[in-house]
Amino acid sequence: MVKRRGFTLIELLVVIAIIAILMAILMPALRRVKEQARMLGCMANVRSWNLIASMHAESNDGRLWKSDPGTPGYWFPRYMDEKHKDWKENEIWFCPSATKPIQDEYGNAAATFNIFNAWGIFTGDRLGPNGIAGSFGINGYCLLPDSATTYEGGQPVSNGFHQIGTKGSSNTPWWIEGLRFDLWPLDSDAPAQSEFAAWSGNSTARCAINRHQGFLNAGFLDWSVRKIGLKEVWTLKWHKKYNISGQWTKAGGVTATDWPEWMRRFKDY
Repeated sequence: MVKRRGFTLIELLVVIAIIAILMAILMPALRRVKEQARMLGCMANVRSWNLIASMHAESNDGRLWKSDPGTPGYWFPRYMDEKHKDWKENEIWFCPSATKPIQDEYGNAAATFNIFNAWGIFTGDRLGPNGIAGSFGINGYCLLPDSATTYEGGQPVSNGFHQIGTKGSSNTPWWIEGLRFDLWPLDSDAPAQSEFAAWSGNSTARCAINRHQGFLNAGFLDWSVRKIGLKEVWTLKWHKKYNISGQWTKAGGVTATDWPEWMRRFKDY
């Protein structure tokens, strides 16, 4: 009779250990590949917004949407009215890494809001039957107010970018990943003290968010799209008087210890 020999327990354990080691080596690489795919999908959505904005600007003397600073999200329903689209039917409103809206931007659910959520407002006038939601924000200084002489945050309207194709437009963001529908960054804005608490901070903290391993996507007024580093946000020309060499830049003298601990590992600009 032929004696059949099977694997010993030791051999099985060795094989399992080898498989576990290989998985431990491969899983981070697989996660990076998956996140890279999400970032590319996010970038594609920003390019789609660039096309939408450029078409609108060409039909409106080179200007983007109008908005009254006293009416939150006013430009959103204007866009929806023009295009007859609901955010629920249009994936370009969302970064693939942040597709689930919170219940209400102004309600108790905001306490659970973090960088991987989409913002959402579902009540209020002129927001459409289903409200609005998304994971990008517009540079508020690119909006042309219907009234008022100052933007949110106190900047005069004269400091806004109201025409596309102006000098330095390749460094002027109009559209960026963020935790609010419109953003009004100031060069004095501090970063969020906690990686997942950016929602409670200022406009700059709400877009200097770690969705893509130290980077995020932005569209610029020359209709280019590129990924930018978290700390690079402070070097962009948000409005005409914005100091791109402010206190949170290398040129402004920022040091590693000035940054919150969670941001110190990212590249300085």
